[in-house]
Amino acid sequence: MSMRFVLTLHSHLPWVLHHGRWPHGSDWLTEAALDTYLPLVQSLNRLETARTAAPITLGVTPVLAAQLAHPSFRTELDAYFAQRLEAIAALPGELAASGEDELIPLADFWRSHIEALQRTWQEIGGDILAVFRRHADAGRIELISSAATHGFLPLLGRDESIRLQLIVGRAEHARHFGEMPKGCWVPECAYRPRGPWQPLPAARYAADRASIDEHLQYAGFQWFFVDAHLAEAGEAYDLYSGKKRRITRGANAGSPYRAYQVRDAGRGRPVHVLVRDPRTTAQVWSRHGGYPGDGRYLEFHKIRYPGGLKLWSVTDTTADLGAKERYHPDQASHVVAQHASHFRALLDSVAQGASRHDRVIVAPFDTELFGHWWFEGVDFLEQLFAGLDGDADVVPTTAGRLLQEGAPNTRISLGEGSWGANGDFSMWLNQETAWTWERLWPLEERFWNAAPFAVTRPDLFPVLEQAARELLLAQSSDWQFIISTGAAGDYATKRFVEHCEALESLLPALEGAPVDREGLRHHVSHLEAMDGCFSDLVGAVAAASDIPKPSVE
Repeated sequence: MSMRFVLTLHSHLPWVLHHGRWPHGSDWLTEAALDTYLPLVQSLNRLETARTAAPITLGVTPVLAAQLAHPSFRTELDAYFAQRLEAIAALPGELAASGEDELIPLADFWRSHIEALQRTWQEIGGDILAVFRRHADAGRIELISSAATHGFLPLLGRDESIRLQLIVGRAEHARHFGEMPKGCWVPECAYRPRGPWQPLPAARYAADRASIDEHLQYAGFQWFFVDAHLAEAGEAYDLYSGKKRRITRGANAGSPYRAYQVRDAGRGRPVHVLVRDPRTTAQVWSRHGGYPGDGRYLEFHKIRYPGGLKLWSVTDTTADLGAKERYHPDQASHVVAQHASHFRALLDSVAQGASRHDRVIVAPFDTELFGHWWFEGVDFLEQLFAGLDGDADVVPTTAGRLLQEGAPNTRISLGEGSWGANGDFSMWLNQETAWTWERLWPLEERFWNAAPFAVTRPDLFPVLEQAARELLLAQSSDWQFIISTGAAGDYATKRFVEHCEALESLLPALEGAPVDREGLRHHVSHLEAMDGCFSDLVGAVAAASDIPKPSVE
C-alpha cells in the first residue's frame, strides 16, 4: 500500500545580531548559514537541475528570517568566509609544525568546500530567503511559519501574548515570502489543551484558558505538528538524550500515520494536526543509535583552534576526544549512500506494514541537525530524495499538499506536552528557569493592560512597536532551553534580562506616565538599532488584543 512521506525541516535561531559574536552571538547564525542553510540551497538547486522531486516542508521562524534578511548578516557572513579561508590557508604549515602531517590533506578538502559555498553565496546575491521562495513558488517545497520569536506558547501568561506571537509569525512570513502560510511549527511542538492554568504559584490563576489550537485558528493557521505521545501514538522520546518514556494509551489513542482534526478547536475552519513518527525519526535523531553516530562521520565536538576547523571523525561515540581519528571524506560519502538506502528501506517497511487507514509518515527535524550537527546530513537528504524518486510504496509530498488531497474528518483530543525532555514542559520550566517566568508574567500583564491606551496614541506608536519587540524577544523559548542545558547559560540569562529591562524602560510611557520625550526618542532609536526585527507591530498588538486597528490619520 502506498503511503505519503512528509519530511519537515524546522529552521530556527534566536535573535543574535548585535548581541555578541564569539563564542555566543552572531557566530551562531553564520555557522548555521555556512553549515546548513547554504548547503541546503546547493542541494535544492542540484535536485532541481536533476528534475528530482524533493517536496520538503520547510519552516523558517520569523526571527530567523529577519536575521537572514538583515544587512548586518551579510556583512557578518562575508567576514566569516574570510576568516575561514584564512584559517585554511594557514593550516598546512601549522599542522606540519605540530607534527600532525596526516591531517594536512584535509586543508584541500576544506578549501574546496568553503570556496564552493562562497561561490553559491555570491551567485544568490547573499539572499538565502529568495532561493527558498523561488523553490516554493515553483511548488518544489512548501514554506511554513512559526511563532514570531519561538515563544513557548503554553507557558505565556496572557492569551494576547500567544496571539501576538502567531499573528506576527504569519505577517512576517508573508512579508518575506509573498503569501500567508497555512502551516505552523508550534515551538518545541508544545501543546496545551483548553482548561485551568497556573504553572507556578506566581502565575495568575485562570479557570479556563483556550487551547493552543484555538489560538492557531484565531491567527489563521490551518495545521501544525505534535509529537506522537501527545496523540497517545507512541513513546515520549527525548531528542537530545535518546531516552524514552512510555505513554499509557487510552481508548481514543491515535496513530502516528494519520492526520487528524483537533477536537478543541472552536468554530470556523478546522485545525488539523500531523503526528511525528517515532520509528523513522529516531533513526536520524539519535547520535548513539542513529546514523549521525557512525564512526566515519565528522566529529562535531572536537575543533582545532585557532581557526575553528574540524579534522576528526566520530570514531566511536564513547571515545574520549583525544582518541578521535582523522576524518576521511571519501569514507563518509560512502556511508551516506548506505544510510540513505537504509532509510528508504525503513520507509518502505513502514508503508508495507501499514493498516488501510494509515496514509502518511511524518518525519520532522530541526534543520540545523543536517550540516551543522551532522555534517553529512544535507548529502543524506539529497540522496534520500534521489532514491525515493519513482518509489511505488513511499511518495514524498508536503504537509499542505497532503491535506489538500483529503482533509481528515477524524477528530482527536491531544494531551499536554512537547517534544522536549520527558515529553513535557520541564526543559523550559524547572528550578533553574522558574525565575524567568516570574519575571516575565508581570511584564506581560503591564504591557497588555497598557495596550488599549497605547494603540489610540499615534505619538506613542514607535514606543509601542519597540516595546512589543522587546516583549517578543524576552519570550524566546531559547533562553530557558539554554539555561537548562547549561551550555551558554550566562549568555541566555544576560539576553533575557536585557530584553526585560528594555521593556520595563518603555512601559511607563505606554501607561501614560510623564516622560522626557526627547530622551525617550533617543532611547527607542538605540533599541531599534539593536533589536530592529519585525514591522507593523502596532496593528499586530491591536489584533492580538481584539481592538480595532488604529489609524494614524
